[in-house]
Amino acid sequence: MDLFDMEQAVSENERIKRERSSVRIAELEKLILRYQKSYYNGEGEISDAEFDRLWDELKVLDPANPILHRVGQDSGNFQKAPHVMPMGSQEKAADPEQFLEWVKKHEYSEYLVEYKLDGASLELQYNGGTLLRAVTRGDGTTGDVITENAVKMKGVLKQLSGVPSAAAFTGGIRGEVIMTHTVHKSLYSDKANCRNAANGLMKRKDGEGSENLTLIVYDVWATEGEQPFKDEEEKLLWLKECGFNVVPLKICSSAQEVIDYRSSVMEERKNLDYDIDGLVIKERTVNHEDASRDRPDRQIAFKFSLEEAVSVVRDVEWNENGATYTPVAVFDPVDLNGTTVQRASLANPNNIRSLGLMIGSHVVVVKRGEIIPKIEAVLKNDGTAVTFPVRYPEKCAVCGSVLQDEGTRLFCPNKECPKKVLHRLLKWVDVCDIRDLGETLVTQLFNSGLVKSISDIYRLDEEKLTPYFLNEESISLEKKSLGAKKVAASIQSHRKLSLSQFVAGFDIEGIGETVVEKLVDAGYSTLEKLFAAGEDEISSVYGFAEVMASSFCKGLKECSEEMRNLVSSETIVLTEGEKSGRLAGMSFCFTGELVTMKRADAQNLVKQNGGSVKSSVVKGLSYLVTNDTSSGSSKNVKAASLGIPVITEKEFLELIQK
Repeated sequence: MDLFDMEQAVSENERIKRERSSVRIAELEKLILRYQKSYYNGEGEISDAEFDRLWDELKVLDPANPILHRVGQDSGNFQKAPHVMPMGSQEKAADPEQFLEWVKKHEYSEYLVEYKLDGASLELQYNGGTLLRAVTRGDGTTGDVITENAVKMKGVLKQLSGVPSAAAFTGGIRGEVIMTHTVHKSLYSDKANCRNAANGLMKRKDGEGSENLTLIVYDVWATEGEQPFKDEEEKLLWLKECGFNVVPLKICSSAQEVIDYRSSVMEERKNLDYDIDGLVIKERTVNHEDASRDRPDRQIAFKFSLEEAVSVVRDVEWNENGATYTPVAVFDPVDLNGTTVQRASLANPNNIRSLGLMIGSHVVVVKRGEIIPKIEAVLKNDGTAVTFPVRYPEKCAVCGSVLQDEGTRLFCPNKECPKKVLHRLLKWVDVCDIRDLGETLVTQLFNSGLVKSISDIYRLDEEKLTPYFLNEESISLEKKSLGAKKVAASIQSHRKLSLSQFVAGFDIEGIGETVVEKLVDAGYSTLEKLFAAGEDEISSVYGFAEVMASSFCKGLKECSEEMRNLVSSETIVLTEGEKSGRLAGMSFCFTGELVTMKRADAQNLVKQNGGSVKSSVVKGLSYLVTNDTSSGSSKNVKAASLGIPVITEKEFLELIQK
């Protein structure tokens, strides 16, 4: 493909990408408007978390979309009235990382943290301390007047008292109408959830059922005279002294304290009699101007997610993978994003120590997007949890060697350990994609002593393999084994390898093909250049650090003799040097099922044509390949946010064929 053809292909892909993006934006607009309408009319169809995913996807694809800057709208069943305080939507952080990004621009000396109630917003408007009207959220500036229903609710005061300034108060008080779990269970268990039930009842024309609802307040603003408070803390105190139910307040001195508090609330909320779906983070200073915006900037909703939960660690098991022992936490089952999980890798001993994890610890478990379950944090023990230290294995279960704890890994240091050698053989077969040489056969060959090294694999021939396919009687009759012949041929057809495949096949801890490709791209494009490089040089390569560089150099030294023998004897022919081919300079990431080939085959096609393969969507990626280009998957959304073309399997094959 010449430069002109390549530019044409990229231009065509950009056009296709824009068209697909426009279609998806239109779909998202319709869905969001539909679910907003059902929510504001008391018939919510999906959860907040599911709605937030749609909202966030639209925000990525079309940040200026007008739907993102307005809220839903009530039905036409009630008289309308404007709000005293605009009731817009808050910015949201779905996880600690997003919250910390917000904190970078909003560093406060202290953070005032309140529960984010999962109910229906309501504004009470007072004149001289007397309730004038109750107005729903509506479109954010105007809502339905439901005063007759509101006065039946618990926590709605017709006349203010309790503090001197209450009797003369004129302005608005904002809160959330909720249904308690107790009421829902006893009277409205036919409703999907408390929020939907509350939203429906508060808007009944006959007012029936409003007496089973409760108002909890959190904001106030006087439209006449001075404000009856000096800051956000005093605001809640004044509301409480007036006799209102108010949200709990926690004052945190740092962003990390906010994150820790959120984790503890995630565990405590199961004991609350009402629903909360996150926390609201504010500064102490009352910023009415910012609060009046359609999406305030000085405060944020730090949401809980379907992708995180709190559980209790019951055990730590140690998975043996080659020479490495990897800790895996076993905890009480929790539901994450629609799946039940009870295990998560702890990576290495250092991670256990840095978390302060013990058996019996209460932990935050996350599973975001396509990421496997992970323990993100350990909650502080309030003195009620019984805990004891994690036990580490001391000796190799196979060879009996004393295990070495380097912090970043716990491993058997015996390079002749049978378990380590077998794992390397299996890794080589996998990386080289010798499919006919299966795991069972490799294990049999190893246990019999015929294959003890990678070099031994290439000494196998039809005669040596036949006993593993035919019994003694068949062999005595000089029968031929098609299986043995097929395996022998398959081995010999996999003698030409890229440098990255060759090195990755030696099963060096933490070193895969993608990692070696980074070294090749950095100029270490021959085996000798890799041997000559020191740890300092390797650690300076993008994507490496001291620990990985040390592991790589030690592993390379351990394997150097066999590596050189394989290459010098021409058992293995390396394709070293600069990459060339139709896909030279391009990188691809694959997601979802392919139709005409396996993903491994597609990835090999990329490499054979000079391209590189990425396991995730990263900045600079050339193409994301998927047969579901319009889906809302995390990879598709991220590709859209980075401006990366998303192409189909057919379009990918056309790139190679041009």
